[in-house]
Amino acid sequence: MQHYDVIIIGGGAAGLMCAITAGQRGRRVLVVDHANRVGKKILMSGGGRCNFTNTGTTPANYLSANRHFCKSALARYTPWHFIEMVERHRIAYHEKELGQLFCDESSKLIVKMLLDECAAAGVRIETGCSIERVLHGEGTADAPFRVHTTRGVFVAGSLVVASGGLSIPSMGASGFGYELARQFGHEVLPTRAGLVPLTLSGKHQERLADLSGVALPVTATSNGQSFSNFMLVTHRGVSGPAILQISSYWQPGDDLRIDLLPGQDALDTLQGWQHERPAAELKTVLGDTLPKRFAQRLCEHWLPNRPMKQYNLPELRHMAEVLQAWPLVASGTEGYRTAEVTLGGVNTDGLSSTTMQSRHVAGLYFIGEVVDVTGWLGGYNFQWAWASGHAAGEVA
Repeated sequence: MQHYDVIIIGGGAAGLMCAITAGQRGRRVLVVDHANRVGKKILMSGGGRCNFTNTGTTPANYLSANRHFCKSALARYTPWHFIEMVERHRIAYHEKELGQLFCDESSKLIVKMLLDECAAAGVRIETGCSIERVLHGEGTADAPFRVHTTRGVFVAGSLVVASGGLSIPSMGASGFGYELARQFGHEVLPTRAGLVPLTLSGKHQERLADLSGVALPVTATSNGQSFSNFMLVTHRGVSGPAILQISSYWQPGDDLRIDLLPGQDALDTLQGWQHERPAAELKTVLGDTLPKRFAQRLCEHWLPNRPMKQYNLPELRHMAEVLQAWPLVASGTEGYRTAEVTLGGVNTDGLSSTTMQSRHVAGLYFIGEVVDVTGWLGGYNFQWAWASGHAAGEVA
């Protein structure tokens, strides 16, 4: 039986940050991960360049049943704290858009940085180590947690669950963290895929399927939330940053509208075209603003195609409404297979927002994606991982 001060289940972003923080306090830390290497999600993120934070991070960029829960951790470990570590390790980075920071070279550098920091802090990492069961209260008073693994039995005074959510099961994601939470009396809120492409079915899919690969700037709106960015038509539906963002707020049956002329007044634009190019057909002038094939498809199914001079004002108004709030009837999502995050998870009501410690079991902590805190696309989920991991690591 091997003794540690802190055992961390999961070697992802949150788990490694927690390990570094606790290790730097002189704690004896063990990280166990069932995968053959740590940081797999870090490695694949941002197209292999890791969108490691967002300089514009605020609590408003997160979804949670308790929107106040994330405030404390985010305030105490900011993007600038992580940037300081990145710069100290001389990792070159750049801002892509909207505060999103990416490595110039490879996400491997972020994983190497975290592993180097772990090594410097004396952290032990066991990969390819599956957990068979976790017991509490059978050990000594100062080490009540007993973790049975395929590498033997480990005991510790603190146990940190950083096992992630259900997204991308091909990389080893599982519901283990939720099972553990329930075992210790925690409520787990319903989970669903977030930051995920939407699927279409029936005539909606038939009308757009052969436009796969077409992308255009839009504003997507659902349930009072809007995001402006690109939409990409796929074989099965729609994707792209605007769609991934709105997917976290949309559920099947909800209204979803797409502004195809973001930043413009559609009626003014149509009247301008009517004045400047009266003889040109709608599909022609629309094709100068939108991708031509997409404009043509709109005019086949949603808009009447005639020379601009033939439309009266009520018709122009109707066309403007369609262009400004194009109804996209999605049938579902691509699911956890391609989802970047998992919405829902361990109910924050059972956790301390300052330390991430369980209110039910002393010495038990939940951090990162397993908790019911989910960020927008663009580096926010990594910042939550760093912040929540740091919060737990300061006290575990």
